[in-house]
Amino acid sequence: MIPKQQLKGLTPYKPGKPIEEVKKELGLKEVVKLASNENPYGSSQAVKEAIQKELTQLHIYPDGYAASLRTAVGKHLKVNEDQLVFGNGSDEVVQMICRTYLEKGTNTVMATPTFPQYRHNAVIEDAEIREVPLQDGKHQLDKMLEAIDENTRIIWVCSPNNPSGEHVPENELISFLDNVPKHVLIVVDEAYKEYVTAKDFPDTLARLNNYKNLVVLRTFSKAYGIAALRVGFGVANAEVVAAIEPSREPFNTSRVAQAAAIAALDDQEFIDMCRVENEKGRSLYYEFCEQYNLDVYPSQGNFVLIDFGIPADDVFNYLLKNGYIVRSGSALGFPTSVRITVGSEKQNKEIIKFLTQLLVERGMVKS
Repeated sequence: MIPKQQLKGLTPYKPGKPIEEVKKELGLKEVVKLASNENPYGSSQAVKEAIQKELTQLHIYPDGYAASLRTAVGKHLKVNEDQLVFGNGSDEVVQMICRTYLEKGTNTVMATPTFPQYRHNAVIEDAEIREVPLQDGKHQLDKMLEAIDENTRIIWVCSPNNPSGEHVPENELISFLDNVPKHVLIVVDEAYKEYVTAKDFPDTLARLNNYKNLVVLRTFSKAYGIAALRVGFGVANAEVVAAIEPSREPFNTSRVAQAAAIAALDDQEFIDMCRVENEKGRSLYYEFCEQYNLDVYPSQGNFVLIDFGIPADDVFNYLLKNGYIVRSGSALGFPTSVRITVGSEKQNKEIIKFLTQLLVERGMVKS
């Protein structure tokens, strides 16, 4: 049995350590996971009620077209229903886009470090990957434009970027969109859009009519708090969606997931609360970093990437022993940084306490 050549050496995605595994390894009674940018407030109560109602229908296949969810999302975002494509998380939409547009002899352009599934799926399709390093956590859009040629099929912009949290301001994005050749699909991944508070964050959806080669990705896994149910979607011109749809599996989002997403979308008060609390939490980390002269990127997501100036795994392991799972930057392209999901007020204050202890123990600050 001979697998595809390009799969050799390609490693599967490695999520953060599971809570139960850490408890068993270290003998801890309580462990808090702040590694995967999950919503610390869970999901809307309406979501739980919607799930309960669907439990009597588990023997029936879901609607492959996700018609009810499609209507709800279209109404909420003020887009036509034929402009939407749904996936088992936005990861699957990334996979579908790559499957549709990439093949041997084509190439795709992206920043680095950024969300790894762009690269992962491009490799599977045997396309050439052209990566442009971030500068101060930001996309170098001009250099990304320079990397485009006649064989470029997709260019990826993650905003806010994972893992740095930096966003692309409106004026920069518009200039970029104006200069990308029409034969190149522009995918703007806005997985953390609901957490954004920056005044210059672009209304990307409003640009779809002017840029026929634009796709915007969104997800229900972050602020909406239903990561376990896996619902993400892309918004694009109907012609682009029609091209992508054949690569979608027939029943790729479940009945339960669709019902939960509709209920989640309907409770915008919950989303507003999460945004406000997240901004408060980010501020706590910024104050901590300012106090101890640590570099931190100004994030628009529900996470912060902090540079401690020491091996990231040292910080990761110290927090792990104290019951906190974070994401080591050593696996993200930031070897002296850790990415911390913004948690509840209690969680944020406690993890900052442990980080302060670490700095004192290392002699990096005075007690």
